[in-house]
Amino acid sequence: MRASITEHVRRQLGPIATPAEIRVVDALPKTRSGKILRRLLRAQALGQDPGDLTTLEE
Repeated sequence: MRASITEHVRRQLGPIATPAEIRVVDALPKTRSGKILRRLLRAQALGQDPGDLTTLEE
């Protein structure tokens, strides 16, 4: 599946957009209002402290 996704991105967006890593998860972290916490995803990818997570949906 990961290889298929990588190839699809290469065909549609070009080799410059090929992802270095693909992670398959059950669910994305969301706030109580349903917005995806992109800040948390970015921090995890960079190995940084995610900061305040009080708005994270339980």
